[in-house]
This record gives sequence, structure tokens and C-alpha cells, in this order.
Amino acid sequence: MLVAALMDIITSNCDNADHSSFQPLLPSDADTRDIATAIEVIEQGGMHFDDHDDNNSDDGDSGLKGIGIKVLGGTTVLGLAREMNSLELGNLDDDSQGVTPNSRILMHETAIDSPLVEKLSSAAVPGLWDDLQREHVAVPFATWALANWAIASDLNRSRIQELDSDGHAVTTALKAPERTVKWHGAMVARALLEDQNLTLAPSVPDWCSSLLLTASQAAENGDMSLAQMSLSTFLLSMIRCNESKIVIRQKGLHLLRSIAKKIENENAQSSMKESLAITLSLLYAGEVPLSLEESQRWSGILLRWLFDKSVSETTNLTAVKILSSILEDYGPVSVPISQGWLALVLSEIIGDNKTQNLKGTTQPQPERVKNQVDHHNASSATQVLNQLATAVVKLATIQSDHDLGSGEKVPLSDFLSIEPFATTLKNLNKKNPPKFDAADSASAMLKGIKALAELCSEDGTCQKRIADLGVLSLLRHILLGDDYEKLAAIEAYDASRIREVQDRNASASHASSNEATADPSSVRVPPAAHIRRHAGRLVTILSLLPNSKKAIVADTVWCKWLEECASGQIPCNDIKLKSYCRLILLNVFCSENSNMRSTSGEYPDSETEYKRKCPQFGDALFLLNPELPLEVHLDNIGHVISRDICEDDCCIEEGGISETGASEDAPGTASKYAPPLMDVVFVHGLRGGPFNSWRIADDKSSTTKAGLVESIDEDAGKEGTCWPREWLAADFPQARFLTVKYKTNLTQWTGASLPLQEVSSMLLRKLTAAGIGSRPVVFVTHSMGGLVVKQMLYQAKLNNYDKFLNNTTGLVFYSCPHFGSKLADMPWRMGLVFRPAPSIGELRSGSPRLVELNDFVRKRQSKGLLDVLSFSETQVTPIVEGYGGWALRMEIVPIESAYPGYGELVVLPSTDHINSCKPVNKNDPSYADTLAFLEKIMKSRLKREEP
Repeated sequence: MLVAALMDIITSNCDNADHSSFQPLLPSDADTRDIATAIEVIEQGGMHFDDHDDNNSDDGDSGLKGIGIKVLGGTTVLGLAREMNSLELGNLDDDSQGVTPNSRILMHETAIDSPLVEKLSSAAVPGLWDDLQREHVAVPFATWALANWAIASDLNRSRIQELDSDGHAVTTALKAPERTVKWHGAMVARALLEDQNLTLAPSVPDWCSSLLLTASQAAENGDMSLAQMSLSTFLLSMIRCNESKIVIRQKGLHLLRSIAKKIENENAQSSMKESLAITLSLLYAGEVPLSLEESQRWSGILLRWLFDKSVSETTNLTAVKILSSILEDYGPVSVPISQGWLALVLSEIIGDNKTQNLKGTTQPQPERVKNQVDHHNASSATQVLNQLATAVVKLATIQSDHDLGSGEKVPLSDFLSIEPFATTLKNLNKKNPPKFDAADSASAMLKGIKALAELCSEDGTCQKRIADLGVLSLLRHILLGDDYEKLAAIEAYDASRIREVQDRNASASHASSNEATADPSSVRVPPAAHIRRHAGRLVTILSLLPNSKKAIVADTVWCKWLEECASGQIPCNDIKLKSYCRLILLNVFCSENSNMRSTSGEYPDSETEYKRKCPQFGDALFLLNPELPLEVHLDNIGHVISRDICEDDCCIEEGGISETGASEDAPGTASKYAPPLMDVVFVHGLRGGPFNSWRIADDKSSTTKAGLVESIDEDAGKEGTCWPREWLAADFPQARFLTVKYKTNLTQWTGASLPLQEVSSMLLRKLTAAGIGSRPVVFVTHSMGGLVVKQMLYQAKLNNYDKFLNNTTGLVFYSCPHFGSKLADMPWRMGLVFRPAPSIGELRSGSPRLVELNDFVRKRQSKGLLDVLSFSETQVTPIVEGYGGWALRMEIVPIESAYPGYGELVVLPSTDHINSCKPVNKNDPSYADTLAFLEKIMKSRLKREEP
């Protein structure tokens, strides 16, 4: 009965790994002799009795000795003492009677893997201790007592530390075969490690090894409470003792992985996953990173944690941090991991979209073009996902020295067992694998980033989800790294070495010296610049999220790179990437009150938008002069952003407000840039672009090669200068210049596009969020862009965007089809060939919608609320040519459609539709008249504001 009662007490808390809930049952001022006796029992594996004649204690008092345990909350005390070679049972509340000694005693096994320790004594307690020892109660009892004492008080812990200075007793307990001893040994170790006032025992690394082994064995046997207790204490030993990290790096990584794999699908073991993640981060934080092979073995586990919704935020952030470290440490050889990370994010978003569609209460209307675009984006993303998964498997196969499909375990085996890589690997043609190089790998990465940006550009939930999945850290690595350039360089080097061997061993055979695979010049250049551009776009989208802002601002290295790229201090030749970098900095270095955020809905309240302290730049806008410093780009209320606490000129003061218009930290160095008095926004037309449409041309007639008109504006003026950026910014410095982009296609063969109204709605939201309309604004448009702006003004009127509407003081139309276009008529008449896009249908001649919009703008112009300048083409434009000598040319926007019936009209001689917005030089009417028009509006505005 006593054995059962003792074991019930000992095991009462051995299933609750929550250390904070444990209530010690023993006093906080334990007798030192009792602690010493317990430590002796643990170390020697049982209670041993020495023969001596001294009947008194050290202090001369006789009575109960040994492990004296008073159970808190009651009066009974179980006293185990030895008097004259015998143990006595006593009660401190009344006199105790001795127990007749017995002539035999049986000792139980020691707590470590050693032979049985037996010691016979001439005197022993009959019955009770015979059972206690045979049932292995002595050591569990002593360990339980030691754990209770350790948790009870600082005083007890200091005495334990003093009596067990080498930590041997704790080590013995941790290595014991009994579960209860392991458990309470871990509790003692944890209590000692948590006490920062105690000196670490020299055997802490041994504790660490034993705890990890116990956690691994317990997890394997399904004893998760013991595994959790051991693992949490193991983590403490890792945090407190650097030697423990060295030991685990050398001998314990395989045990950590075995635990991680065992609890992989255990949603209830979030705390264990967190402990493993923190442990791994401690190992990666060392001066020497883990080996490439170890990093590859852990990559699959880390990615599973990242996508496991049951894990804690700490586990999620730690997994992102470690994965980022792997990419930084191993560069090009880590590309399969970075691509796999992106592929899994893309797969997650596609799955979330499908789930959301299935749970939706209302089915999407198929006739609404926005739904068609979303469906097109999802379908394209699925195809890209398959390509990206294939790229991951192929590159991993090339980089590995083993056949990944042979079943042999290689470092990336676990990573490649995740879907969609497992299916791709299974279906891979291993006998005759296709050629694959760095350019192919980079192309797949580029498509993946583009697909993810398209899916999330207008979806706030999607943006938050991919940010939670660590995409921001992945994009940072892509922007700052050069993995694909290095991959191509490695390929070129390998090819040159092969070529050297071939040349050295070549005989008369001409073919052997001309193998294409061994020619360094055959190595293709990966599209690394395009990858960075689209990574910049996605970061711009994510930079509006509060957590993303904090992460970017805290990363001084990244901020410095963004500033240097935007200002041209480093080779960043892509103007779009420069603009994205500047917009990211503008987004993150400005804070605002939460009640200033726009309300939800397609048309948020206009006044709320303009009361916003910080403009919000989305991916549809570009700065034509991103090299200009942050001080030039003002917020909605006319305050510049200052650089009060910048380090390396890469960051700005929180809040970023300086009403003086100059840096507050440099009183003697006022900014040479005056605040802009006007915004000039360029809006391209069909198949145009935010920069390509506004380049100079060598001549005014198109020399486009054969092909559909959809390719014309992509190529026209590509080698020229972007005249608003180079010419107009210098000739008209009073303004800030921006340009927008939106998707338009002539036909549906090349992808979905939005109709006029939805394009205008999207641009109106993004322009007002960016502060456009808070000061006078002039829109310069080409072709369909003019109709987009007219529709935008009409919607601003309907939705009370009065400030935006009233501050729009001028419109410039280059070949705008105010009353429809012959080009739009053609695909509807040849629908079987061209299959017109929805945005084109609204441009047909005689469209009542176009007439309504034109009347709206006419009324505002007649009231003197805005000025209008129109340009008209005069030459036909090649549409389709080169097919068997057959050619089709037409005047896309005739003069009767290019002139709206009000404002100024300029006819451009010998100019076709494509080149009407591309001046040859500064004397060209298409430039000179526009500059004069802007200057006239500015003078009129200034005159009107004079007192």
C-alpha cells in the first residue's frame, strides 16, 4: 500500500509538460542533509546503510533522519530515518516507534547502464524497504523530492547546486531507465538552468545530449509529454551553454531531425516544433553555418513548418529566418530550395483560391470580365506551377551526384518528397533527361514571380498570406543576390574545362572539337534583370502591409540597396526596378494613424483618402524620375519626407514629416529640389506600356516588322529615350511626373484584359491612394488611354471624388478615338480570326458610351474647369503584313474621331498612330506643343492663386 501511495505521488505530475503549472509539494527551506541524502540515492542507485555506533546526529540530537518529506497542505510527515543501522517510520506529530531490523536488504539497479549494485547489511527494515527497493522506488522517490525542492525556492536550488557542483547526480537521473526519474531529472535540470544566479555545472553538455536522446526515444515511442519536457529543457541548455551547441552540431542533428519527422503531422505538438525551430536557429546563428548537406536535409522540414497553420508565429518566423540564411550562405547551389519555396507558395495560393470559390455563397458571374481575368490568372498560375516544379526537380538532379529517383537517400530527398515535386520526380524521364540550364531555371522563376504578383495584386487577403509565408525574405534574396548569374558562370566555366579536355585529347575528328555542349559561348544568359524587376513589383505590393513595412525598415542593408538602386548609385539599369525601389521606400518610411486608412469597397471615401498622411503607391504607378531623392516626393498635405535618423542615407525619420521642405538634420544644406506644384500623369494606350509608349522615334512612320499590331508598340522606339523622363522633367521642373500601366490586348489570344470601366475604377483607386488629385494634375494620354481617363473622371463625379475631379486641370490626347476606332471595328468583323478582347469592344465606332463620356468632358471644358489639347495622326499604320505578300494597313484613329469637338487640335504630318506620341526631337509639335500647353496651365493656375 505504501509503495502504491508513493508511486502515485511520484507519478502524479509526469504527464503535464507545462512547467509553470507544477506546484511543489515540499518545503522551500529543505534541510541540507535531506538534499544530500537524495543526491546520494540518485548517484548510487539506492539507499545504502553504513555501520557505525554513533546514535546521534551531527548536532548531537537524536531522532528522525534521512529524507524528511512534509507534504504541503497537511500535517502528516513521512520520515525515513536510520537509527542504529535501522530505518524507522515516524510521524512528526507524535512519538515514533522503531521497526524491528531485518537481516536482509535488496538493492535495485543503478540509474545508468552499469551492473547491479548490491550491498548487504546486517540490519535492514523488513517488508517496507524490501518492497521499496524491489519496485525501484528509492531512486524515483529521491529524484521526485529533488525536483520539488528545486522548484520550490532559490535557496533549495543553491543548495542543490552546491552539493552537486559537477552536475553528476542530474546527469545520472537523465540517463536513468525509469521514466519518472528521467522526467524529474529534467525538471531539476530545467530549474537549475532557468536560475540565472547559479553557475553552470560542467556537465551541462552531457545533460544536453541525454535530454535530446530522451526526447528522441520518447517521440519514437509516442510519449509526447516526456518528449516535450525533455526537449524544452534541452533548449534551455542550448541557450545557456555554448559548449552544448558544439556537441549537438557534431552529434545531435540526426536526433533533432528524427523528432521533427516524428511530430510532422502532430498538430497538437506546436510547442515541440517551436523548440526545434529555436534550437536550429541557435545552430545557424553561429560563426560557421551548418554544412550544405545538413541545410538541404532540413529544408523540407522547414518548409513544412512554414506552411503548417497549426504552428506558432515564432516557429513560422524562425523557419523563414533559417531558410533565408541557407539561401544567403549557399547562393547558386540553394536555387532548388528558393524555387521550391516559391512553388509551394504559389501552390498554396492556388489552393486557397479554389477553396474560397467552393465556400462562396454566390457563384461568380461568368459574364463579368473581372471574373474571367481572375480565372485566366489562376489557370496561368497552375501551368506556371508545373513548370516551376519541373525546374526544381531538374536542377536538383543536375546538382546532385546521385539519381534522385533511384530510392537512394540524398540530402534533398525529404525536400523533394513534398508535392508537387514528388509527382514531378516520379514522372521525370530519367533515361533521357532533357537539357536544362541556368537560363531555363531563371525563366521558370520569373514566370512564378509574375504569376504570384498577378494573383495577389488586387487581393489583400492573398497579400497577407504570402507575406506570412515569408515571401518578403525570399524576394529580398532575389533582389540583392546574384544566384542565376553565378549559375551561368559555373556552367560557362564547366563548359570551358570540358572544351579544354576535348581540345587536348582531340584527334583528327572535327566533330569532337565542335560539340555544342562543350562550347562556353553556347551558355545562355539568364533573365536575371527581369526577375529582379518583377520581384521589385511584388515587394511594392507587399510594402503596403504594416508587418512588411516594419521588416523592411528594420533591414538597413536592404534599405541601403533600395536607395542606391533608385538613385543609380549601383548598376540598376532597369527604369521600372528603379521606380519600384523608390516607391517601396516611400511606402515604408511613412506611418499613419489607423483611422486614416481607407474604407473597404470599390470607391472608398474621397475625403478619407486625401486626409491620409501617407500616400500609398501600388504596382500600377511608376515614377518617371526615381533618381530624385525622397524629399521631392510629397505626401497629400504638402509635407516632404525628411531623413532625420538615416544610416548610410537609407532610412528616414519615423513619421517622415518636415514642414520646412528640407532635411531637418542638415540646417545648412537645404534641398535644391523645390516642391512640385503639379502632377503630370501619362496613360498609355492599346498594348502600350508605362515607358515604351513615351519614347522618341527615329521617324514618324512605323517600320515595325511583320506581325500583329499587338507587337508594334512594344518595339517602337525601344532604343530611344523616354522623353517625359529626359526632356520634359528638365524643361518643366515645376511638376512631378508619373506614368501608369494597365493590361490591354487587342485580342483574347494573348491573355485576358479588363474593359474600360473596370480599368478606370482600378486606376482611380490607385491614383487617389497615391495622392494624385491633391494638387493640380494634367493627364497625358495615348489612344485608348484617353478614354480611360475620361471614364475615370466620370466615375470620380459619380462617387464624389470632388478633389480629384476639380484638380484635373488639363487633358492631352494623342490619337484618342473619342468616337471609336477603325481598329476596334476590324476584329469584330473578323471575330473568327481575332477574337476581340472586352476592352476593344467599347472602342467601336458610334459607341453610345463614348458619346456620353465626350459630352461629360465637353461640359467641363466649356465651363473653364479644364483645358484640352488633341493630336491627330495622318498616316496609315501597318496592322498585318508579310503573309504571302499580303498586307493590311489602316488609319486607326481618323481625324474626325481624334478631335473631340472642343479644345485645341494639332495635326501631326506624316505620323501614324503608333508614333503620334513619340516625338523625333524637341521641335516636334508632339513635344513642343505639349510643353507649351503645360506651361500655359501652370501660368493660369499661378495667376488664379494671386491675391
